[in-house]
Amino acid sequence: MRLLIVKHTGTLTVFDGDEEVLHIPVVLGKNVGDKQREGDLATPEGDFYICYKNPASQYHRFLGLSYPNLEDAERGLREKLITPAVLDQIRDAITKKECPPWKTALGGEVGLHGPCPNQTWTHGCIAMSIEQIERLYEMLDLGDEVTILP
Repeated sequence: MRLLIVKHTGTLTVFDGDEEVLHIPVVLGKNVGDKQREGDLATPEGDFYICYKNPASQYHRFLGLSYPNLEDAERGLREKLITPAVLDQIRDAITKKECPPWKTALGGEVGLHGPCPNQTWTHGCIAMSIEQIERLYEMLDLGDEVTILP
């Protein structure tokens, strides 16, 4: 399975090969633009994969994304938000298709989950109805690709 999230339309589409199998509305980060750092309330943009599944999150179900990706980490190093050692940890995790370090100045623990208490925006995650997150949770596996476009 492969996911395509388009921020400006607030939609998530699931593909099985070239076939569209699900198309749903989603709620995104409060601030527009690509996520730059912890606490900026923006949803990241780029290519990621599902790296973590939590069946009992505070938001019902949680599918963690591999944010920060290598592009984010290289930018973070240039902007002195992370050290070369953290860049190496992120690179190593991505090579192994694991979750990169989530406790950095770049932010982390970004994922797909059930509804938010405020219902109109998230802190950077991708939120949806309980019914939809349950469907996605069953459909998706670790390593499935996720592309987030502006």
